[in-house]
Amino acid sequence: MMKNLALAAGAALALLAVQPALAAGNLASQGTELELNIDTVDLKFSQTEWELETGKYYILSVSSDGNEEISVVAPELFRNSWLNQIVVNDLETKAYGLYSIEFDDEGTFRISFVPIRPGEYDIYVPGYENRGLAGKFIVK
Repeated sequence: MMKNLALAAGAALALLAVQPALAAGNLASQGTELELNIDTVDLKFSQTEWELETGKYYILSVSSDGNEEISVVAPELFRNSWLNQIVVNDLETKAYGLYSIEFDDEGTFRISFVPIRPGEYDIYVPGYENRGLAGKFIVK
């Protein structure tokens, strides 16, 4: 009985010594800038592959030249990320989820997010993905 009590007391002390893991500092203050420029005339993305890390804060700027109305989709990336905010013309919105962004004219969306699950996630313009408007996020 005394042995069991000593083991229980030792286990309790060990649990008290364990500290929770906390992020140091403000994660959002040190975001990594990512950029995607979309050329709808030549049908190309400025970059087609990005390597990201889970738990790291990113700010993705997606810009279109406005020559054609397009939507840009990356549903699996955004479904597997924590979204902080989306900014357009210095106006911010907090979104619970995101499927796509749409350009009716020239402009830029800034999407702040933290990937939470590793994997490979496509980003593309529907109908144009086989013609050059496609890329991939590789999250490790």
